[in-house]
Amino acid sequence: MIASASESDSGQEAGPIELRQLRAFVAVAEERHFGRAAERLHIAQPPLSQTIRRLEAELGAPLLYRTTRRVDLAPAGEVLLARAKAILAAVERAEDDARRAARGEYGRLSIGFTGSATYSLLPSLATTLRAHLPGVELELHGEMLTPAQVAGLLDGTLHLALLRPPVDEPELNLATIRRESLVAVLPRAHRLAAADSIALEELAGERFVTYPSYPRSVLRQAVESMCAAHGFRPRSALEAAETATLVSFVAAGYGVSLVPESVTQMTVAGAVYRPLRDEDHQVELAVAWRGDGTTPLVARALHIVRRELTTV
Repeated sequence: MIASASESDSGQEAGPIELRQLRAFVAVAEERHFGRAAERLHIAQPPLSQTIRRLEAELGAPLLYRTTRRVDLAPAGEVLLARAKAILAAVERAEDDARRAARGEYGRLSIGFTGSATYSLLPSLATTLRAHLPGVELELHGEMLTPAQVAGLLDGTLHLALLRPPVDEPELNLATIRRESLVAVLPRAHRLAAADSIALEELAGERFVTYPSYPRSVLRQAVESMCAAHGFRPRSALEAAETATLVSFVAAGYGVSLVPESVTQMTVAGAVYRPLRDEDHQVELAVAWRGDGTTPLVARALHIVRRELTTV
């Protein structure tokens, strides 16, 4: 409704203009005939005439010039017609957007991706979400470590996160969607680069480019556990939070590393990927979301993510 500071002819303070009055006025102004406008609105002509007279009284000015043959717009009516049509169109859009939001088809959706998922899953998932949710504003955040994603989910800056378990946070729900092995990434000039596969213990004396120790990366823990099972502790030469940076450091000769198999889809000049022999250690990829008050949009997007990405 529109607040009006005018006073009516009766001297009383005018009330707010109602949407039904605007719809009635627009119909008469466009039809230039009360009878046709009444038919358009599916009401009788006398109530329509009363509505227009009451609106004119509230505004304190004539909106229409009436003759026995036709209805013309007064100056105040010309101004109100343009404003009223814009207002009614905005109300219609607002109603439509509200219905779409209730169906999970409208709004903003923020998703975080761990490093490897940034390259292997983000492009295809973004395409799928845009196709199924065209009215949704997507915010996609790549190269996020699990602790940062957990913090984003808890403070509301993220709605969904593709991260590496484990996550010890009771407010979050997790569903595993994939499991994958770790592979070695080596400089192209490395002594083992030409091998079809390598044994993990062959890297015992190497310098490692690792994921961060703080905030502690889930993948760093996985790499250290695997190396410990083979009797050595990886010697860290450099740390990198972003997977692309980590592989680039390896390509530059700063050391070797272990990364999820999905990272092999990312090509970095000077780096080669080699599978590990006799290794059954796998890391999980999960989708995470807050358990309380999931909105229709988040629920709809979660369904799409799980349907499109789950392989376990």
